[in-house]
Amino acid sequence: MTYVVAQPCIGSKDRSCVEVCPVDCFYDYDDPKLNEKYGAEPRRPGDYGMLVIHPDECIHCGACEPECPVSAIFEEDDVPEKWAEFVQINAEVTKGMSAEELDKKRVTVKS
Repeated sequence: MTYVVAQPCIGSKDRSCVEVCPVDCFYDYDDPKLNEKYGAEPRRPGDYGMLVIHPDECIHCGACEPECPVSAIFEEDDVPEKWAEFVQINAEVTKGMSAEELDKKRVTVKS
C-alpha cells in the first residue's frame, strides 16, 4: 500500500512532507491544468500543479501524513471519495519515466 497526495496540495506544494520522507518518493507534477480544473491559485509564483508520491518507492512509513499542513496526504485506501481520482494521478505521473526523467522531477529537501 502507498500514500497518496490529493487535491489540497494543488497550488501549495509545501515541502514539509518531503523533509521527513526517508526515501525521497515525492515528485513534482507541475501541470497548470490542475490549478485551472480545481480553481487553485498558486501560493507562490510558479507553484502550479502539486506533489505526487511514487507508489513503487513509498515504503508506507506514514511520516509524511502528519507533516502536511494542508491535509492532502492519505493512505491509498483512505482517500476521500471526492478525491478518488488522485490515487490514479499519483500512480500515473511517474509511470514510464526513465531514471533520468525521474531524477529531474524528484523533490528533495535540497530542491
